[in-house]
Amino acid sequence: MFTGIIEHVVSVKKLLPKAGGGELFLDVNGFYEDLKLGESMAINGVCLTVKEIEGQIISFDVSGETLRRTTLGTLGHAEKVNAERALKVGDRLGGHFVSGHVDGIGTIKEKKQSADQCILSFSTGKIFTDMMIEKGSVAIDGISLTIVGVTDSFFSVALIPYTLASTTLGFRKTGDLVNVEIDMMGKWIKKLLINTREKKVNITQGQLMEQGFL
Repeated sequence: MFTGIIEHVVSVKKLLPKAGGGELFLDVNGFYEDLKLGESMAINGVCLTVKEIEGQIISFDVSGETLRRTTLGTLGHAEKVNAERALKVGDRLGGHFVSGHVDGIGTIKEKKQSADQCILSFSTGKIFTDMMIEKGSVAIDGISLTIVGVTDSFFSVALIPYTLASTTLGFRKTGDLVNVEIDMMGKWIKKLLINTREKKVNITQGQLMEQGFL
């Protein structure tokens, strides 16, 4: 489990193909001196397990499914990625609960820069936007962000200067692909509504409140 608060931007050393998947090597530049084998880390929002540590180079096995469903399969030498270690019990939760299980890939549709913020719009399928609401949360490349607008085919977020300077979104451009993870609350509510509709059971606002969804 993660929070979507990026700790560091690190560099890709290489991505080696393997039978059924690949092996990703990152240069963490001394940021994680106490890292241990078997730890979970979110790399561009994808939960991976630390396999080897050699100095400041760490590596992860990446399944074929992960390479297909996320942008990790397109990573190249020296490319920058967002890194976050797993949440510890008792840590401050500055973002929102992020599982590291990416739902799919979105495309940067538009980037509007102003003096105090940047509005980024992402094209994605209705299957994603159906689970989004304005002021709700979404994780983009592992970054916890607040949705400021949503339609059937795209959604937008507002980025403050700190986020632009501290994550990879600062140098992303129109047409770039990103990993998208929908807020877990949205997925559970959609599943609940589908189940009740299939069973032809009416669901009320009171029932949603009773279950903690509102």
